[in-house]
Amino acid sequence: MAPSKCFEREATSIAALGRHELQRRIKNFRGRFRLDFTEDYLNRLSVERLRHILLAAVINARPRN
Repeated sequence: MAPSKCFEREATSIAALGRHELQRRIKNFRGRFRLDFTEDYLNRLSVERLRHILLAAVINARPRN
């Protein structure tokens, strides 16, 4: 699949997630780096900010060609 299609699919998938699922995925993210946010901090962020964090983490965790 073309990289732009992969990005679109991932972004669309994340855009459809609600707060609870976004927070769960951020807390359980396993990539090249660890996301270390407290529950309190995540609770204070907007849903859009949570989406931004998760999408950025997913993009940066992908292998580079």
